[in-house]
Amino acid sequence: MIGRFAGARRDRTLAIMPETTVPVDPSAARTGLRVALVSPKGPLYRHRGGIFGKGLRYKPLTLPTLVALAPPELGVRFTCWDEGIQDVPERLDVDLVGLTVITGNASRAYELAARYRAAGAKVVLGGPHVTLAPQDAAPHADSLVVGYAEESWPRLLRDFANGVLEPRYDQIADLDIGGRPLPDRSVLPRRKYLTEHVFEASRGCVHDCEFCVVPSAWGRKPFLKPPAEIVDDMRRMGTRKALFLDLNIIADKAWAHSLFTALIPLRIQWYGLATTLLCHDESLLDLAGESGCRGLLMGLESISEAALRDARKGFNRPEDYVEVVEKLHRHGIALQGCFVFGSDHDDTTVFERTARFAVDAGIDLPRFAIATPFPGTALYRRLEAEKRILTRDWSLYDAQHVVFQPARMSVEELQLGTALAWKQAYSWAGMFSRLRHTAAPMPVALVTNLGYRFYAKNLHRFYTCDSGMA
Repeated sequence: MIGRFAGARRDRTLAIMPETTVPVDPSAARTGLRVALVSPKGPLYRHRGGIFGKGLRYKPLTLPTLVALAPPELGVRFTCWDEGIQDVPERLDVDLVGLTVITGNASRAYELAARYRAAGAKVVLGGPHVTLAPQDAAPHADSLVVGYAEESWPRLLRDFANGVLEPRYDQIADLDIGGRPLPDRSVLPRRKYLTEHVFEASRGCVHDCEFCVVPSAWGRKPFLKPPAEIVDDMRRMGTRKALFLDLNIIADKAWAHSLFTALIPLRIQWYGLATTLLCHDESLLDLAGESGCRGLLMGLESISEAALRDARKGFNRPEDYVEVVEKLHRHGIALQGCFVFGSDHDDTTVFERTARFAVDAGIDLPRFAIATPFPGTALYRRLEAEKRILTRDWSLYDAQHVVFQPARMSVEELQLGTALAWKQAYSWAGMFSRLRHTAAPMPVALVTNLGYRFYAKNLHRFYTCDSGMA
């Protein structure tokens, strides 16, 4: 798979990005606003020279989208920095710095914010962590963008240009993400990414999984773009292989039907994320395959029905997982199946059992994570009430460190057991057993599996059990 099937990435020093200028309206009261947008390095980029090369990172959409949303009359001059591929300067000669924050990079974002504020720039923080925990982010910024930014970001820029920056900008109640300017992908260097053919057709999900940030941050109503806008963007870019970032591309099945139908004439291959419910809808699955779907990431989460019920993901049925794999493969769709360890029902036998199941089921690319109670989620609130949160060092909230007290094992057992599952699934025997059944082209399947094997064999170099918990 593109991007998400490729694995982790590392950061590497690159040259300074060129400026991208929004045209100036001569009638504007103030023009030439200088804005730097920064995506701070996160957990996967904690170690220079990390596990995988930067070439396996896909081009992110956040910064290109924010640039495109700038009001033209302000004549904003943007510089954009992605710390996944480059070093951000010690100083930025700008008026305003905007940082997009996930929980895993919040500590780094706060560090950068302090540096740029001390140098005289105003700092704005936005992104999932800010939306989930605005009280945590507020001391580190001059202003916050809470929720999706299609309306609030342009309003913030106008206010800043007029000298009336507010401390907080919230998403409007009736937000529509359709009919917006297309992302300006030119603000990041094309040659430094695996692909720039990255698209977002929808946001959100209808489900209420306990661990998921989406229902807590944005509710359960999906935000949908008209399929024609996605098709137009793909035609403009000459897309042949596309990666959809949608958290659940079938959240609205009627809309998904329209999107898949619209993709068929393009004759592309595409990759994305969906739930196992796709395999319960034969007509929609047929259409997904016909539209060019060649790989999906699905959160299988657990082989325990009790754990799935507790996580509010009871629509996943472990007894159906083998059939899910087989149905996807019959449609030429490879599966990246994700499992999470740390449920209150998990004991020390869960790691080997899950890895063995992933091999026996023929999952193309199994992935294993440690349950992570992101702030603001139902899981965080429950564990906090039970006094089981062990650390609020956000840099450890990367789904590969244990940040809470497990119910039926020790912290070290959960940490080391997860590493064991990786190694078992990507042993030579496990890997080639799965490759016999893969739906992906063999060269692609082999390369991605070898990449994850390298990751599995080197976890001890990049993630340790000594996580600094108090």
